[in-house]
Amino acid sequence: MGMAERNYEQGRGRTRGGLSQVTPVVKWLILTNLAVFFADILLFNNRLGEWGCFTIDSAVSHGRLWEFITFQFLHGNVLHVVFNMLGLFFFGPWAERWWGARRFLVFYLLCGAAGAAFYTVLAWLRVLQPIMGVPLDSVPLVGASAGIYGVLVGVAVLAPDLRVMLYFPPIEMSMRQLAMVVLAIATATVILGLGNNAGGEAGHLGGAILGFLLMRQPGLLGWADWRGAAVKIIRPRAFSVRPAAKLRPRTDIDLHGQAEVDRILDKISAQGFQSLSDAERLHLQQIAKSTPPQL
Repeated sequence: MGMAERNYEQGRGRTRGGLSQVTPVVKWLILTNLAVFFADILLFNNRLGEWGCFTIDSAVSHGRLWEFITFQFLHGNVLHVVFNMLGLFFFGPWAERWWGARRFLVFYLLCGAAGAAFYTVLAWLRVLQPIMGVPLDSVPLVGASAGIYGVLVGVAVLAPDLRVMLYFPPIEMSMRQLAMVVLAIATATVILGLGNNAGGEAGHLGGAILGFLLMRQPGLLGWADWRGAAVKIIRPRAFSVRPAAKLRPRTDIDLHGQAEVDRILDKISAQGFQSLSDAERLHLQQIAKSTPPQL
């Protein structure tokens, strides 16, 4: 479930933000994935997959439900883990700053699990075909891509006009366009049965679908705030970036708008995200969309 052909770099723009600092959960996820990959090679002789990879037969039929989580930390080869971690590195901080650390971790893991679940449903409906004659119930899934697709779609919902530059081909596009392209590739692969990774692309779609739904209905993760726990809010730098100077003089300055943003963020820091009213959440999302930093 890799993103080997879909690599990203920091976009060019006047505003720096978003990815100028790796956020705590993203850093932990990257280090954990790399540690598991190299430990499997050096210490366990590539046997961790036997315990943690996802298969329909073991996870669903035999109740090994932990595989919905553990398969997300296993990878097939070096390129697989490297490109997945690049995707998480570039897009994860944006989503973590919006969700907050705890809810982002839950969001990411749920999107990954949704990838395995969607793969299972499509296999049962016979939308997916056996791979080289091997029944799909026994085909293992590994990789972080389903969760990363959920993050990618989440950033596309938050900042659809954010500009990114692909390494190959060297094309600049918006986050909305990037999400549409990768999802179109995944959909075509599943429907047409192209190559040997239709199952992986089905997982990508599952993660993306749940990511989109949770971004549209963030209250569904309200339980993940864990009331009473201290929540550290990392303020997006975009909120403190001054707009470029205008050619014409301005007759008024919107100090009230910035003050309102600061008030809402202070409320989140003191009482948690769940304390916001619908109007306050909408205002915060509108401000974030109106001043997106460049990747």
